[in-house]
Amino acid sequence: MITRREALMGTAMAAVVAGMPPFATEARAAVGRPDIAALPRQKVMLVTPPFVHAHEQVASGGPKIIEFTMTIEEKPMVIDDEGTTLQAMTFNGSVPGPLMVVHQDDYVELTLVNPESNSLAHNIDFHAATGALGGGELSLVNPGEQVTLRFRATRSGTFVYHCAPGGPMIPWHVVSGMSGAIMVLPRDGLKDEKGEPLRYDRIYYVGESDFYIPRDRDGRYKSYESAGDAYQDTMELMRGLIPTHEVFNGRVGALTGDNAMTANVGETVLIVHSQANRDTRPHLIGGHGDHVWEQGKFANPPAKDLETWFIRGGSAGAALYTFLQPGIYAYVNHNLIEAVELGATAHFMVEGDWDDDLMTQVEAPKAIATN
Repeated sequence: MITRREALMGTAMAAVVAGMPPFATEARAAVGRPDIAALPRQKVMLVTPPFVHAHEQVASGGPKIIEFTMTIEEKPMVIDDEGTTLQAMTFNGSVPGPLMVVHQDDYVELTLVNPESNSLAHNIDFHAATGALGGGELSLVNPGEQVTLRFRATRSGTFVYHCAPGGPMIPWHVVSGMSGAIMVLPRDGLKDEKGEPLRYDRIYYVGESDFYIPRDRDGRYKSYESAGDAYQDTMELMRGLIPTHEVFNGRVGALTGDNAMTANVGETVLIVHSQANRDTRPHLIGGHGDHVWEQGKFANPPAKDLETWFIRGGSAGAALYTFLQPGIYAYVNHNLIEAVELGATAHFMVEGDWDDDLMTQVEAPKAIATN
């Protein structure tokens, strides 16, 4: 168990932050850099994954300051149908945290709120940002504090963000739920390998998490009063590198049944997939990746017609697919042990008319013919 004092003092970042200059000052203005004070501002209300806030696929006008607010919530979360409970740490109450969408050369301005009711210090490391540990050094907040961080989105693509308060706290916070993703679209939108425009009708965000829930002597999952109480047992289990759960969007079955993602035949769907800690390999059973930014960077041409794509731990990727047949599609981590046994499975429910030319049952099952 760690005490509140240990949690707040367990990182040297606080001392570093105290001596850091503001992230952006008027003195930093230079030729070719916009006047921050003159830029238009746009406030965006984040939504819970797999959904994504409204946004333009092609930017109208020049760069903006896009304002987001996220509140950190430490809370218990049930992660499977057996009632197993994770003492979660979350951005905005969800695992993963919300997907943020901006355009290249926009400024991301995030206010990070750590309520007094929490017990731990937190921060945010944006893999899309440049300098200061991705913002981690400038965003560390104790309970009862808030901080505002601004960075320029200089590179397009999909990127992970996560909590990184220092030392062994970093992996513990990440596997307790504190990660999400940001998508930085090119100002003129997505393009194929020939430079032709690509658009999507729907977008979904799938955040994959590996959880490590300790067991008691009888093999039952243990529960704890707080994240701090779970710390020692969880750290010991984490070092074995074998997760007890591998899930999409915070729990087994989070994106199945009534919560399945939906589409219609003929619609093009963009799937953003992140994993802040371990490698994963998304696969859409019965479909394909028409265009896939496996490494998540839109400046690179997309791969085409992939059956399975690879997302490196600590990154996010994106895949476009136009659904051609109705039905239920399983979207899985194609380590099938992790998909079937540990929970990394989601569903798409697709409505529309069946096309026999693409697939048909020529003959129904019957007794084996004998001569």
